[in-house]
Amino acid sequence: MSVSRSLPFAKVQGLGNDFVVVDLRAGRADSETAAAIQAPGTVRAVCDRHFGVGADGVLAILPGDEGDARMRVLNADGSEAEMCGNGIRCVAKVLYESDAGLRRSPLRIDTGAGLLECEMGTGPAGGVDSVAVQMGKPRFSRSEIPMSPGGASRAIRPPIEVGVDARQFLFTAVSMGNPHAVIFVDDPDLDLRALAEQYGPKLEVSPVFPKRTNVEFARVRNDGEIDLVVWERGCAITLACGTGACATVAAGVVEERLKPGRELTVNLPGGALFITVAPDLSGVRMRGPATTVFSAELDLGRLATV
Repeated sequence: MSVSRSLPFAKVQGLGNDFVVVDLRAGRADSETAAAIQAPGTVRAVCDRHFGVGADGVLAILPGDEGDARMRVLNADGSEAEMCGNGIRCVAKVLYESDAGLRRSPLRIDTGAGLLECEMGTGPAGGVDSVAVQMGKPRFSRSEIPMSPGGASRAIRPPIEVGVDARQFLFTAVSMGNPHAVIFVDDPDLDLRALAEQYGPKLEVSPVFPKRTNVEFARVRNDGEIDLVVWERGCAITLACGTGACATVAAGVVEERLKPGRELTVNLPGGALFITVAPDLSGVRMRGPATTVFSAELDLGRLATV
């Protein structure tokens, strides 16, 4: 017989990139429950869209180091990611709306990509409907991605071959605290999603990327907006990827496809994010929505029997 181990959670999404958010700070969950929800097998079960809650990942809110709180990102496959752009907006919303002591702007959240500031955009009822995040500096050196071989040089449009057909792509590698391989597709007849589905899983695990990588297939429209489909490391294709949108605009700037210093629209399957890359590449600002789908309690003991 399973033992009941109840844990409150919020199902929150940013442009359809959805998460189970659990607050594991002191007084909100006992140590055994906090450890259980972060275990890879439990994460996979929670994120299962048929037998669990269903999500692209679990976001654990932990005590902050320098910031107001810390975010731990656990992918749907149980692996851990350094950073999640849509996820940090969701965490900021939960903190602001559920903790009276943190009802302020900006909130400072510790992540695997460093301490990031989140500016709240509130609606008429006082809830958060959008969050703007200072995402930090995009990094381009091979060692910072990381890539193999490493070094200080940048990987800007080198070729990479993948698949049984030895399809060659030109990519630009960017780290937004997590690795990205950004591929701009100039042929207007090619389907970005089809490319992501066919080649994303192979590029993710290329030996060029020792910690695997997110893979972006992007196209710059004539009106200057960007269409983007992302194969996410540990999640497959998602409806939106915040760090992927940031990495794509940063890559577009260094490839001289896009101009820095202005807010650009990135169209993902789940909707639009708004990205600004500083002219000196010193930082990236991401602005987008966050929406609570529902709040409930999860019985981890019962889930483990599924």
